[in-house]
Amino acid sequence: MITKRIIPCLDVKDGRVVKGVNFEGLGDVASPVELAKYYSDCGADELVFYDITASAEGRKLFTDILSTLARSVFIPLTVGGGINTLEDFDRVLKCGADKVSVNSGAIKNPSLVGEAAKRYGDQCVVLSADVKRVDGVFRVFAKGGRENTGMEAIEWIRRCVGEGAGEVVVNSIDTDGVKGGFDIEMLEKVCEAVNVPVIASGGAGSIDHFTELFKAIPSIDAGLAASIFHFGEVKINDLKNELKKHGIPVRL
Repeated sequence: MITKRIIPCLDVKDGRVVKGVNFEGLGDVASPVELAKYYSDCGADELVFYDITASAEGRKLFTDILSTLARSVFIPLTVGGGINTLEDFDRVLKCGADKVSVNSGAIKNPSLVGEAAKRYGDQCVVLSADVKRVDGVFRVFAKGGRENTGMEAIEWIRRCVGEGAGEVVVNSIDTDGVKGGFDIEMLEKVCEAVNVPVIASGGAGSIDHFTELFKAIPSIDAGLAASIFHFGEVKINDLKNELKKHGIPVRL
């Protein structure tokens, strides 16, 4: 049986891990390298590193921090932020990333996903979709949730998976940082639309929220969270032990 993955997310701005609510009001948390080492040692299945202002600021991702971080962890590392070209994929992979997450870059250049999948393989290309309800419709947002693209989200995700994205991170802007639970409705629609691993992001506030997620959507592959892990509200080992008690397969 395939185990469910628990994935901490490091949102990095100006070289520091930050966290906000609904993608706004970012506050300083910690050093990304120190936090990454901690998660690598305490049972995280993977790690996600987002340079969250790279696209909005029109610059390339901080590769010096990334290289140091990659050398210090021993779990799969997905990296995103300012990924706009195949050269960006190449640069990030050479810094030690296992997978590359693309969001705004794919919106600007829809052929990027397919080109990257052909060069590096589907398993290397992760579509990160920032999604928010607008007048009852799921819409894709770009530039760290700042810009409504007007595109319907489920069709956009389905299209990118068809082009070769091997995994999808669904970031619910509506539930981000609110700690009221994952966006089950949105995630169900994505899982119904694609046949690649889907990672739920946005809304985790307790161990129960992960249990609810995996029970409500048995096909979901992973739960991603930030602040509840960063601030010690939930310990990853405690979370996994509780999931196991509920019959949800995890790697201990």
